[in-house]
Amino acid sequence: MTWESLAAGVVIPINKPRQWSSFQVVSKIKGIIRRNYDVKKFKIGHAGTLDPLASGVLLVCVGKATKQIDTLQQGKKTYSGTFVLGATTPCYDMERPIDCYYPFDHITPQLLEQHRGQFQGTIMQVPPIYSAVHIDGQRAYQQARNGEEAEPQIAAKQVTISQFEFTDFRLGDGSALPPIRTDIATNATQLYQNPQGSIPSALPQADFRITCSKGTYIRSIARDLGLALNSGAFLGALCREQVGEYTLAQCLNLDEVEDWIKA
Repeated sequence: MTWESLAAGVVIPINKPRQWSSFQVVSKIKGIIRRNYDVKKFKIGHAGTLDPLASGVLLVCVGKATKQIDTLQQGKKTYSGTFVLGATTPCYDMERPIDCYYPFDHITPQLLEQHRGQFQGTIMQVPPIYSAVHIDGQRAYQQARNGEEAEPQIAAKQVTISQFEFTDFRLGDGSALPPIRTDIATNATQLYQNPQGSIPSALPQADFRITCSKGTYIRSIARDLGLALNSGAFLGALCREQVGEYTLAQCLNLDEVEDWIKA
């Protein structure tokens, strides 16, 4: 591929690896392009942030394709993943350790189905503390990681969930729950390395698939589902399978990008 072709506008669908931020992926591709075409300044960006501990479709736009970012972000997203039931974390996923356990013996597939309907259609949702929403000119996650209390200042937003299904349910194994950890990492790089470790095997888990609009936080669905179940819940795994017309099957791994642009 010539530099003129890239500059004219290319959307590169990437399968973002877990423990990489969206910014890190864009920086990696920027470095590859600079190295192969000997250019310093060019436009590049992504169409929709994907959390560091999530994997899946991330659309990286190069050259004039950056003008499509707003349009691409409007496309529906499909996610699959796992809700861990009976516990919570401050960020609603595994970026931080579990901070509290809750009763979970009453949770069954039937109870999950009973509450699933309240998360479908157009609903109001409060984004997580650890999110990219702006609060007083600063990202919420920046305030949260600095120890500031951001959650009460985040306003609820309207989102649309067009599909929500549970695809599997697994009971815990009856083992003892590990103690709550207090050695919480503060360095951003450490936070991406899953300081919580493995999911306690005593906790039940529910796999899901969700199709939703721009701005929907699957972590917030986990939080709200836990409340609806009179328990707790957090996101144990997440993969973005589709953004608009781009599917996971079309995506490149990061180690394939250099050969792809040379093709």
